[in-house]
Amino acid sequence: MAGLQKGDVAPDFNLPRDSGKTQTLSELRGHPVVLYFYPKDDTSGCTLEAHDFTELRPEFDKIGVTIIGMSPDKAEKHDKFISKHDLQLILVSDEEKTTLQKYGVWVEKSMYGRKYMGVERSTFLIDKNGKIAEIWRKVKVPGHAKTVLEKATTIA
Repeated sequence: MAGLQKGDVAPDFNLPRDSGKTQTLSELRGHPVVLYFYPKDDTSGCTLEAHDFTELRPEFDKIGVTIIGMSPDKAEKHDKFISKHDLQLILVSDEEKTTLQKYGVWVEKSMYGRKYMGVERSTFLIDKNGKIAEIWRKVKVPGHAKTVLEKATTIA
């Protein structure tokens, strides 16, 4: 929908996050950011993805990369998700779906012949200048966090 491409400036946001705080993308300028979009807290694929990024977080920290996950779930639900699975990530809430739409990840999906709107699992690697360095759409979770880490080492 948004048609974002590598080299575009990543759309900024100021949204509620876990722990009652807010998160703004632009305040992280000067450091690369992994911004991953996922459908729903505490589902099997989303839990596995969050665990994979948490497991690799020390490696991301070494190269100065911040990891942010975003879904339309409420920030309070993110708190429970983080606590239940001991996640070491920033989880941002976009209940209005404004940022999800800007990134083109709020899309029509289909399951068992039923069409509905939902989040297309996607990851954006944003460089220290706020530009999109890489985009992964329709992400398959196994091995994805490691692939993102490998690419992040080339821009950090």
